[in-house]
Amino acid sequence: MSGRYGEGHDAGLQPERTRLAWRRTTLASSVVAVLALRAALRGTGTPVELAGVSVIALVWLLFLWVAHRRIRALAAHPPRTLAPRAAVAAVACTVALALFAMAVIT
Repeated sequence: MSGRYGEGHDAGLQPERTRLAWRRTTLASSVVAVLALRAALRGTGTPVELAGVSVIALVWLLFLWVAHRRIRALAAHPPRTLAPRAAVAAVACTVALALFAMAVIT
């Protein structure tokens, strides 16, 4: 018998479920980014607020890029594993968006 991912391995629906999870996470990230941008734009328009809006937009775009690459990688047969750099980038973007959202709310 070959290894876990050896020849003849049937991944079943796992890649599809993972792809859908990435899509849901992207949607949630988009909602958080839009709400943070909306709250930041309701301010007085100081340079600090405008810089915050720019950073939020850049972090959101970076996350979309990482998620899109992962979704495409899952479509390959067999699906490619997530690179450590991509995992770190996705986590960093998620944490950064959460911190910006908390900063905007308070």
